[in-house]
Amino acid sequence: MILPIYLTFTEVYAQQLALLQYKGGGDWYANQRTSLPNLIAFALKNDFALEKNQAVVKSDSKEIFKYPFVHMTGHGRVFFDESDIKNLRAYLENGGFLHIDDNYGMDKFIRKEIKKLFPDKELKELPADFEIFHQPFDFPRGLPKIHEHDGKRPQAFGIFIDDRLVLLYTYETDLGDGWESPEVHNDPPEKHLEALKMGLNILYYAFTH
Repeated sequence: MILPIYLTFTEVYAQQLALLQYKGGGDWYANQRTSLPNLIAFALKNDFALEKNQAVVKSDSKEIFKYPFVHMTGHGRVFFDESDIKNLRAYLENGGFLHIDDNYGMDKFIRKEIKKLFPDKELKELPADFEIFHQPFDFPRGLPKIHEHDGKRPQAFGIFIDDRLVLLYTYETDLGDGWESPEVHNDPPEKHLEALKMGLNILYYAFTH
C-alpha cells in the first residue's frame, strides 16, 4: 500500500483533481465521463487522500490555483491567448502541475502552445530512469504504450522550473483513454491497469514535489 499523501497547496481543495477547459475548438471534454474518475478511484484504493469528484477549470481562471494537479487532453486544436498564458505560467511557477495527454491529434497544436507558454524553455524527453517511472510502480522501460495510434514509441516530455517537473506531456501512449472504463475502447484489463499505475506515478510525483 502507498502511504497517504496530504497536500498543503490550498486549504480546501488541495486534493481535488481538475480537467482543463481550453480554447481553440478542441474537445477538452473527450474523456470526461470515466477517465479521471477511474484514476481517482484507483488512487483512493491505494491510500491517496483525494476528493472523489473531478473538477473542471478554465485555462484563464484563477480557480486553477485551487487544484494541485490539472489534466489536459483532446484530439484537436488548442489555443492559449495572453490571459491563458499568464494564468497557466503563474500556476506552474507557484507549485501547480499540468499533465497534457495527447488523445491523438493534439500534438501539432499543443507543442506550439507550450512554446508560447515557456518561450525560454525546451520540452525535454524524460529518460527511462527518471523517477516518475519508478515510484510507486516500476516501469523499467519508461512510459508504457497503451494505444497504438501511429505505432510510434511512447514518449514523455517535460518542462522544468528549478529542477522540478511542472509540465508533463505524454505522446503516443494515450493514458487518458487507458484510464477510461475498459468497455469504452475495449482495452484488455492489463492495459487498463498499466495506464492507471502510470497515472498514479504521475500523481505521486506531482504531490511530492
